[in-house]
This record gives sequence, C-alpha cells and structure tokens, in this order.
Amino acid sequence: MSPTSRTPDPGDGPVPPSPPPGPDPATAPPLPDDLVYEHGPGRRVYYAAHQRRMDLTALGQLALALPAFLTSALVVLLVGVLLDVGPGVPFWIPVALWVASGALVFHRPTEDLLARYLFGLRRPMPQEAARLEPVWREVTAIAGVDGGRYRLWVEESDALNALAVAGHVVGVTRYALEQLSSRRLAAVLAHELGHHTGGHAWALLLCHWYGLPGRLVRRVLRATALSLVTPVRCAVYLAGGVLLLALGGFDSTVARILYGLPLLLALPYLSAAVGRRAELRADRHAAGLGFAPELADVLEMLYEDGPPEHESVPARLLSTHPDVPTRLHHLRAYL
Repeated sequence: MSPTSRTPDPGDGPVPPSPPPGPDPATAPPLPDDLVYEHGPGRRVYYAAHQRRMDLTALGQLALALPAFLTSALVVLLVGVLLDVGPGVPFWIPVALWVASGALVFHRPTEDLLARYLFGLRRPMPQEAARLEPVWREVTAIAGVDGGRYRLWVEESDALNALAVAGHVVGVTRYALEQLSSRRLAAVLAHELGHHTGGHAWALLLCHWYGLPGRLVRRVLRATALSLVTPVRCAVYLAGGVLLLALGGFDSTVARILYGLPLLLALPYLSAAVGRRAELRADRHAAGLGFAPELADVLEMLYEDGPPEHESVPARLLSTHPDVPTRLHHLRAYL
C-alpha cells in the first residue's frame, strides 16, 4: 500500500478514473469507519478496579537496570559529598532530590515536555482529534480503562508506527491516521494501551532516567578529553580513564554480585529479550480485546512495505522488537 492510496473495496462500485497529477489531499476519499462504537458519549462504561499493573516484563526491565541505577547513585553521592565539602550543602539533599525525581514520570507537564521535545510529537489537529479520540475511547472502554487519563499525540512521520511513553502519553504517526481503517487504528492503539497497563512504558523511562547520571559522566569525560590540547589531553585521558574504569568496575561488580558472571556477560541480550517479550505481551493485550485480525493486517502491512534484510544471529538477539513472522505466529491462537 502506497502512502497516498488505498485498495478499493469490491463494494465501492466501479473504480473511478485516475485523478490528474497533483491532487489536493483534502479531496481524498475518507477511510472506511469499520469500528462499531458501542461505548460512545453518554453510554455507561465499567472500569476495571486495577487499571495498571506491573507484569513480569516490567519487573525484568527494572531488575536488569539495577546496576546502572547503583552506578548513577554513586555519581550523585559523589556530587553530594563535593557540595557538602564545598558550599556546605548536606550531601543527602542531592541524593534525595534525585531519587524523588522519578515521580516526574507521572507529572503531566513534564510528560508534555518529554512528548514534544524528546520524542518529537505534536498535539492532534482538530480533524485528527475528531478521528483519533472516538477510536481511543472505544478501545479503552472495551479494556475497562479510563481513557481520559491518557493524552493523545501525533508524530509527523510518513512511517507506520505508534508509541507509548512516560506515564500517560500515546502517540501515532500521521501516516497511521491517514492510511489505517478505524479497526486497524484501534488495534494499534490497543497494543500501545497494553504497554501502559502492563507497566512497560513507565518502567523503561525510569530505567533511562535513573541511569542518566552515569551516562552523562561518561559523555562529559569523553567530550572534555577530545576538546583539550595535547599536553593536557594526556592527563585528562589518564584521569578520565581511571574514572571510567572505576565506574565500569563498580557497575560490573554490582552486576556480578546481583546476577553472577554468566548473567553479567548476557546482560545486553537479556535486556533485548525482555523488550521483545514486552512487545508480544502488548500484542496479546490487543488480541484479547478482539483486535487480533486487524493487528495481524497491520503487521503484514509493515512486512510488505519492506521485509527486513537478513540479520546476523547476534543482531537478532540484540533487537528489542521481535520480527513480524514471530509476532504473527504468536497471534495465531487468537485468529
């Protein structure tokens, strides 16, 4: 399927002649609204008692990020000690502020900033909101979830994609809004809702946030070493190398104590495997809501647009998303 056309339905009648070059997108025929809206405005909706949970994949994400978290805690503690010795700020204040900052994941204004500036999303246009919001309301009502707690965003992209980030952000690409029928769009949204209700989105962002101090120290050391003149650069390389070795040694020691040496060596592959399991669980969530055929159609569209090139075994093991045939295989039970 091309980005600017769709296959006519047999019930649409004779196929009209091709339009002249350069048609106005506003005159394109609307996509079929094939979703049955049983939970429209004014209808009674029953919400589940527990609308969020932390499934095994979310727990796995947090557990595998523990060494990076402890390394960042060491960095923040060292900063607190320096502030305590210098300006006289108690060392525990920076540590406490850093630990409490994880609550920003669920702070709505912070989520808006992350969505706009970190993930490049925008608010839906009025016509996009008119298409997106009823579908989202129907999906969340079927799931027994209060859809009003989440905010819908649009990514200005010609790719077929969607994402669930932070605590309450759900985004879809403009291409998905323009090219997917309502039921297929509902299947995509149900998949992203599964990431939120399973705890995958906020767990992943917490892992990223609490690992940030350690990553920043490594980047600053590398950037400083590359920007200085040669005589000083050698000393900076030496000092930076010692610090990097200390951080890496601490990180490895913690991971070895927590997981053992075999699991330490396999940590990147385990993290990728947890990411793939999260995708399959989100697929299962959408299928459980009755959107398995439509989700399979969307996956086949992704595969037809460009089957992935042959990857090496390590590359496949380090991928955070399962390939399309694997996802379709897991959907068979619901088809």
